[in-house]
Amino acid sequence: MTIELIATAFVMGFAGSLHCIGMCGPLALSLPLSHSNVLSRFTGGAIYNLGRIFSYAVLGFIFGTVGKLFLTFHWQSRLSFTLGAMILLYLLIPKKYFHFSKPTAFNKPFLALRKQLGKLFQSGNFNSVFCIGILNGLLPCGLIYLALTSSIITGSSLNGALFMSFFGLGTFPAMMAIIILGNYLNQQMRLKINKALPVLLFVMATLLVLRGLELGIPYVSPAYAGHTPIACHG
Repeated sequence: MTIELIATAFVMGFAGSLHCIGMCGPLALSLPLSHSNVLSRFTGGAIYNLGRIFSYAVLGFIFGTVGKLFLTFHWQSRLSFTLGAMILLYLLIPKKYFHFSKPTAFNKPFLALRKQLGKLFQSGNFNSVFCIGILNGLLPCGLIYLALTSSIITGSSLNGALFMSFFGLGTFPAMMAIIILGNYLNQQMRLKINKALPVLLFVMATLLVLRGLELGIPYVSPAYAGHTPIACHG
């Protein structure tokens, strides 16, 4: 696991915290924790986030294994470029084409997952808070999909798990803040945060495209083994 991948994962999670506050904020604010006891909220918030990170690590291990089995370095760079290009297209295409109102076989497992989450919210112990974090990590989320695709690019089971762990750690400060200071984050503020998401996605998509081009730029577009970046000679 290189410093480059660790930094990429953490920055992706930290920058994506804007998305987490907007999308997962209501769930975090609803955790069965005592709002009058700061220590209880801090402890419960930490346990909840550790549950999320655990889910991310397991998913990263699985997707990293897929990358190890099926992707060569050459195909990893192509996947990175393709993913970045798809995100850019998503930002350009009107969102009405991505709206699906009818239930499908794809979303049924997530509906069952949310039902299980509802049961856990009825309990007020830390075990249920940890399980809520685990299940929350499995809920559909574009940012997590982006991180998981990046974990495939690592081409290693362990690196995939570590990538997603550091991604989760990147989201940790913001998610802890919303649990402890959530009462100060009103709906209008969360809407403003959501409006910043397209900018975040554009930056991430650009970085993925650059990474896929293998330009030999450290940390941004490294050249993989066996590939020599094109040099310009004056």
